[in-house]
Amino acid sequence: MRYFIQLSYDGTNYHGWQVQPNATSVQQTLNEALSTILRQPIATTGAGRTDTGVNAKMMVAHFDVGNEVDENQLTDKLNRLLPHDIAIQHIKRVENEAHARFDAKLRTYHYDIMLVKNPFKRHYATRLYFQLDFGKMNQAAKMLIGTKDFTSFSKTGTDTKTNICTITRACWTELEPGYWRFEISADRFLRNMVRAIVGTLIQVGKGRLTPEEVSNIIEKKDRCAAGESVPAKGLSLADIQY
Repeated sequence: MRYFIQLSYDGTNYHGWQVQPNATSVQQTLNEALSTILRQPIATTGAGRTDTGVNAKMMVAHFDVGNEVDENQLTDKLNRLLPHDIAIQHIKRVENEAHARFDAKLRTYHYDIMLVKNPFKRHYATRLYFQLDFGKMNQAAKMLIGTKDFTSFSKTGTDTKTNICTITRACWTELEPGYWRFEISADRFLRNMVRAIVGTLIQVGKGRLTPEEVSNIIEKKDRCAAGESVPAKGLSLADIQY
């Protein structure tokens, strides 16, 4: 029997979502908690992967189990057992063919920056000490919309078969004075893609690149052509749609 599980987590203390040797990950922590409660080995499959230090307001994973479970009871038990920085929203039984990763149609990420000091948001936003032209940054963000090869914004040496993604939304919004959010939605994302895009858009905001040059960077398909990646803590996986 297959179940979808929706969760959120603060990624500060984890080496990303995916299980890896000699490092604590969110997936490993979740697998161990499920295995303990259900008294059988459980391996989850996530809708994607987040890198070290990246947060998730919404992550979806699926797992298989030999017997039917009480979704509400399992949710409660997991929230009691899991550490304070991982929370389960709900668990739902699905068809055995349903897949948390391959059935996802749209994913949305947020990247938050603050131009003023805010002690309550310091763990979830990147502090910048210079002003930015967000009008030009939004002009540049429009260059990202569409189905394109985003090799210039991908970490090198990955095992992906293609770097083509379809971006449907990319824009900056000021949530409150001095606090800005970049929202980007696509069918899929490459490793380090959002952080590289934000780093490049910041160069536009500083006047070091023009909005039109972002289009040229995409066409070059060269990671060295784009800006530096911004820190992980400002990035959150915000939504997954099926």
